[in-house]
Amino acid sequence: MLKTKSTYFVLIIATIALGLLSRHVNGIPLFIGDILWGLMVYFIVRFLLIGKKIKWAVAVSLIFSYSIEASQLYQAHWINNIRHTIIGGLILGYSFLWSDMLCYTAGIGVGALIDIKLVANQNNISR
Repeated sequence: MLKTKSTYFVLIIATIALGLLSRHVNGIPLFIGDILWGLMVYFIVRFLLIGKKIKWAVAVSLIFSYSIEASQLYQAHWINNIRHTIIGGLILGYSFLWSDMLCYTAGIGVGALIDIKLVANQNNISR
């Protein structure tokens, strides 16, 4: 599989679909959605900045995810109104949880492993 923007775009859409599905299927723990959110953030970073190294993408993804989680400590009326919309709630979340940061880290780690596999496959194809 070639490492292209279209590959990352497909991975983003698939991750979003799995994340939304995970919220509507009984028996799937809620933390799976948080892991998928971190995975999606990683793929979006790779899509937007495809030329950067994997380590850099991991760092940017972690900083972004942790910043969104930390922003949940801020509970002003205007931002809570945004959080109470479907899109606002999905992006910003509602309340700060340390466990969410662990889930985001796991999702970003999975994304990096998938990315490493994509790069290895690309190198094997080009030989």
